[in-house]
Amino acid sequence: MKSLKELYRIGPGPSSSHTLGPQRACRLFQKRYPMAHHYEVELYGSLSLTGKGHLTDAIIMETMKPKACLVFFKNKKDLKHPNTMRLIAFDEKNQEIGDMIVYSIGGGAIRVEGETSNEGKDVYPHHFLKDILEYCEAHAMELWEYVNMFDPLGDYMDKIMDQMIKTVDGGLQKEDVLPGDLHLKRIAKELKKQADECKSAVEKEKLLLCAYAYSASEENAGGSITVTAPTLGSSGILPSLVYYYHKNLGYSRECIRNGLKIAGLFGNLIKENATISGAQGGCQAEIGAAVSMGAAMVAYFRGGSSSQIEYAAEIGIEHHLGLTCDPVGGYVMIPCIERNAVGVLRAMDAAILAQSICNVREHKVSFDMVVNTMNYTGRKIALELKETSLGGLASVVPIR
Repeated sequence: MKSLKELYRIGPGPSSSHTLGPQRACRLFQKRYPMAHHYEVELYGSLSLTGKGHLTDAIIMETMKPKACLVFFKNKKDLKHPNTMRLIAFDEKNQEIGDMIVYSIGGGAIRVEGETSNEGKDVYPHHFLKDILEYCEAHAMELWEYVNMFDPLGDYMDKIMDQMIKTVDGGLQKEDVLPGDLHLKRIAKELKKQADECKSAVEKEKLLLCAYAYSASEENAGGSITVTAPTLGSSGILPSLVYYYHKNLGYSRECIRNGLKIAGLFGNLIKENATISGAQGGCQAEIGAAVSMGAAMVAYFRGGSSSQIEYAAEIGIEHHLGLTCDPVGGYVMIPCIERNAVGVLRAMDAAILAQSICNVREHKVSFDMVVNTMNYTGRKIALELKETSLGGLASVVPIR
C-alpha cells in the first residue's frame, strides 16, 4: 500500500475524481508539452456525463491558463475506466504534437495509460488488515504506531487536520446559495445555531456533527479547498469528527493525528483491495468508505482495542453495501451533502455498537471480508447508478 499522503490530499471541490484528478492530469500534461500553443481535452464516461455539474470543464480550462483549452464531452463504450480523459497538445498551426490518455481513479489519484503509476511507491509491507493486526500483536504495537513505523509523515497530518478545521470554519460563516441549477441554499450555519440552542445534550451532539458535516460538504460543493477523506464527495465525515472532538471535546492534536492515521489505514485498505471511486463502485466506495474510516477513528478516541476498531470499521462499511451514486444534475449536492451528515452519525453509532458487542462475543465478519464483498458488489451495481446521473434520484428529482 502507498503512503497516506496519497490518500489524504488537499484540493478544490467538488469531486476528487472530477476536479482534483483532472487538475493533476492537466498539470502533468503541461509539464510534458510546455511548448504547446493550445490544448484540447476529451472527457469520457462519468467525466463526460457529470462533468458539467462537477465543474470538470471549469477546472481544466482554469488549470491550462494562460493557454487556451477546449473541452469536449464525448460518448464512448467499452472504456478501460469509467473516468477517462484524453489530453491533446497542438502547435500554432493547429497540428497535433502529442496526447495522453489518463484515468482518474478516485481520491484525486490518476493513472496514465501505458505507463507505470507515478502515484508513489508502496511503503506498507502488508495488504490486508488480518496481516497488519497479526504484525501489531507480535510487536505489541497499536495501529497508529504501525503507520508511524512504515509511513513517517512528519507534519503532514497537522496540515490535513488544519485544512479540515479551516474548511468547516469557512462553511459555518456562509449563508449563500451553492452554484448551479439546483439553487441549493447553504444551511450549515443555521444548523449550528440550532445545535447551540438545543437543550438536549444528545440531540445537541448530533446536530453539531451534522452542522460540521454540512459545512465541509457545502464548501466542497461550492468548489472551495478541502481534503479527500477518502474522496471529496465524502469529505464531510472525517472533518466533522475532527472538528467536534478537537474543538468541542478538547481532544489533543496528537490524539487527532493518531486517529487520522488509523482512519487513513482503513481507507488505504479499501482503496487497495476495492475502490474509493463512485464511478467504479457506487457511493458505497465513497460514503461507505468514509463511514468506515470515521468509525475506526471514533473507536480509537473511545479507547477501543484493535479488535474493536476493526469491528467498528467493518460495521461502517457493511451497512452501506450496494449504496448507489446518483447525483442529481451531476452536482455533488443531492444526495451527497445530506448523506455526509447521515454518515457521520452512523460512524459514531458504529463505534459505540462495536465496542459494546465486542464485550459480549466475537464478530464473525472481518473487515477484509466486507471489503472484498464491497468490491464484488460495486461491479454488480448498474452503470446508471455509478456517478453517471442516468438513474436513481438523478432521474426523478426535478431541477429548477
